[in-house]
Amino acid sequence: MGPASAMSVLAALLDRSLTQMAEASTDVRRFDREAIRAASDVWDNSLFPLFWAASASGIGERERRATTVLEWMADFGEHRRRWMTEQAAIAGHDLDSLLPPAGPYTPGRDYRGHVMTPQCRLTRRNVDDLVPDYDLATASLRHLVVERAGTRLTAYLQLVVDRMFAVEEGPPAPPALLNVWLEDVTDAVLDLPGTPGVMLDVGAREIGVLLGRGGRLRAAGGEYRMDDRSWHLSAAGRRADAATPPPTGRPDRPRQPPGGELGADARAAALLLRYIMWELRSVRYAARADHVPVLRLCQAFSGAGAAILAAGSQRGARRRETAFRDLIRAWAGRAGPDLARWFAAVLGEHAGRPDIIEMPPAPQRTPPSRADSAPGSGTPSQAALVMAAWTAAHTDNRTEHPATAQLQLALPPRTPGNDSAPWRLRTVGCTGPDAFRLRTAAFRGPGPLVQVGAPTTARSLGLHQGALYVAAGAG
Repeated sequence: MGPASAMSVLAALLDRSLTQMAEASTDVRRFDREAIRAASDVWDNSLFPLFWAASASGIGERERRATTVLEWMADFGEHRRRWMTEQAAIAGHDLDSLLPPAGPYTPGRDYRGHVMTPQCRLTRRNVDDLVPDYDLATASLRHLVVERAGTRLTAYLQLVVDRMFAVEEGPPAPPALLNVWLEDVTDAVLDLPGTPGVMLDVGAREIGVLLGRGGRLRAAGGEYRMDDRSWHLSAAGRRADAATPPPTGRPDRPRQPPGGELGADARAAALLLRYIMWELRSVRYAARADHVPVLRLCQAFSGAGAAILAAGSQRGARRRETAFRDLIRAWAGRAGPDLARWFAAVLGEHAGRPDIIEMPPAPQRTPPSRADSAPGSGTPSQAALVMAAWTAAHTDNRTEHPATAQLQLALPPRTPGNDSAPWRLRTVGCTGPDAFRLRTAAFRGPGPLVQVGAPTTARSLGLHQGALYVAAGAG
């Protein structure tokens, strides 16, 4: 890696994000929802600073601004800085040469001045610190997700745990929740709802989460974080409080994003791209994932970082504005008529610029094909499991929530025999599942999808000889 240009690194990070998201969605049988969410989330507040840096009138000022933006982005924590460093290296840049050394981690404080819970690696030492404060033997599972992340499996668990320490007098404190993230899951055996009790078996090379009688997850690594507003009263919280600088009277907040005024066309381009990132980030909600055209959006905006740098590098404000306007039109042309109509609506409603993209005509409606309405045409014979989630019935903020099950499936093309057509993503769910059984083998790829019952009556769904089995009385 040669000497890094701050502006080149900033543009490359945007291009790497789009590449990552495209790779995560190219084949939905290996859909990586978290990679898409994480890459798009980087740009929530970073796009306008990027355009501000790219629009500087000279190379020196552009570099100064880009360095400021990179330092601000890296200040969002260890995970963000590590992602930036890794992606810059893939693009051939040494980001560390542009950033000050990372400071030691210290817990922040919330608006009450109480020390906030850190996110910790699942190590033997950290678990030993956790056990005296929270009773895992009586813990119950509230939420579980086992999900494909490309060629790997991940898992997320939310456990309700009893505190072993006294809390403040007054209204009852909300239950303490232990959030656990597992990486590279190698084994899953789950029959839900199960019996209470959790054990964290942390070894040098493997982590085991044992749930009740017979339930288990094994993984290569993981992290956890307590969601407990009373954590500062625990033994671990008191130790952290003593080692954390005293409250300043204001809650810890990230610095405001750097930036300044943009030209009308540069602002329109930044706003459109931010809306695209928001749309991509909405896959964080599983029910939205099969409605977001991730691959098409990433293809339409491919190379956006380099293109923004080229447009901003034009001499003179008028030339820069013309270049940004042409860039928006190029994105719309690559996206196709249906997405271009959406882009035009976003620019008209939120940027006050309905003049940039000529609104493509709406397609004529055609009567549905008889083949589409043929009996059984909507029931695929095969599926590949992408995600399986279960949530227990619970009360949250005095609102009762029923038990639910949710599945994300990759389904074959609608046209039989068209092997070259891409598979499609479908999210389905039910309320009040009577049974939820999951084994690791359920994720081994496409297999016969077995459905029993009618959509409005008792129904069950199975995959890979019962490795996945979900049944619900309400269909």
